[in-house]
Amino acid sequence: MTTASPSVRSPIHYAWIVVAVTFLTLLAAAGGRAAPGVMILPVCNEFQWSRATVSSIIAINIFLYGLIGPFAAALYQSLGLRRTMLLAMTLMGAGYGLSTLATQYWQFVVLWGFVVGAGSGMAATVLGAAVATRWFTQRRGLVTGLLTASTATGQLVFLPSLARVVTTQGWRGAPWVVCAGTVAVLPVIWFFMRDDPVDVGLRPYGEGEAGGQVTVDRRQGTMALGNPAKQAIDTLLAAVRVRDFWLLAGSFFVCGASTNGLIGTHLVSAAFDCGIPEVRSASLLAMMGLFDLVGTTMSGWLSDRFNCRYLLFGYYGLRGVSLLFLPAALVGPSAGLMIFAVFYGLDWIATVPPTVRLTGEVFGRERASIVFGWVVAAHQLGAACSAFGAGWLRTSTGAYTAAFTAAGLLCLAAAVGVLPVGRAASKRKLAAA
Repeated sequence: MTTASPSVRSPIHYAWIVVAVTFLTLLAAAGGRAAPGVMILPVCNEFQWSRATVSSIIAINIFLYGLIGPFAAALYQSLGLRRTMLLAMTLMGAGYGLSTLATQYWQFVVLWGFVVGAGSGMAATVLGAAVATRWFTQRRGLVTGLLTASTATGQLVFLPSLARVVTTQGWRGAPWVVCAGTVAVLPVIWFFMRDDPVDVGLRPYGEGEAGGQVTVDRRQGTMALGNPAKQAIDTLLAAVRVRDFWLLAGSFFVCGASTNGLIGTHLVSAAFDCGIPEVRSASLLAMMGLFDLVGTTMSGWLSDRFNCRYLLFGYYGLRGVSLLFLPAALVGPSAGLMIFAVFYGLDWIATVPPTVRLTGEVFGRERASIVFGWVVAAHQLGAACSAFGAGWLRTSTGAYTAAFTAAGLLCLAAAVGVLPVGRAASKRKLAAA
């Protein structure tokens, strides 16, 4: 049996350095996911495409982003966190960089849809959940909330600068901004990221003192062997036999349909239809991102202390009410839109920490990250349907009102649907499935 040499004792557990590196990586990846939202109109204008056509490209990107999630979770276990993160940033940078040369629809589908979609799927919410599960025993909910917030906050905070670049330099300026961000984070990942606490001679944060040697045997619980694709599929086949999986996946389908698929993709265009300049509407999204950082981090703290089913009930219910209010806010006084931005920002992706916790409670720690990857795939399927559906409704009806109303009603339904998750009568471990 081999051992890993203990590292020099430090007042800061290395888990927090891993969190910082992951936060920066997710922030950079989020900038890439933000870019299409401000490029829809100029791309439509240059190539004379409808919003439904451009929305179909973004829908492919969003769907693949979600579909990659469970396979990425398996890659984290076989290939390692560090190498998977490096691959993700490389794919995103290459996809966006080459897209500046694209002139045909199929080229955008390949680059924006498949290359960028695959890269962003490897550096997504599943990554934050995997880091929190692997590196933390205590504070796991808080860390999940913080890393989840970075994925949405970065996406929204990047929007004003991307909108200004698009306004002054054309849509091709935005992909180069994304390339710069992904390239900048590569050396940070290379030098500071570690796959497992045992790599630095430590146990997960909160699991006790790491005095003496830490054996490599402990790592075998997180670094699984075998084909990652087969592992992801086998986990799905077992998970679908558990009712709670469908409740969690269904609620996350609605979560994706009501956030990055709808608001993240179409709010700038919807605001432009109502006479609100693109930079101003992008700034509203950025403000939502700042409030999301507070709301999602707080949600992680709350999920460590309160019943996660009731938290989700409140989050989905309040989100549904806010979406039903949005059409009036867009055409009313500016104060109404500001209220929506603050309210919706706090609730943007606060659903993730309690969903991660419930997934772990139902399916167990060892399989939680892969099962959650499939739940995220449902999230992005909802986002893809919403991204395309909202664009189609706008093209067909000339307005986004129907899309906002439908998403609001779905959120109210999801609020009721999450209440049975994890109850004693239905809870079953994946091993028993």
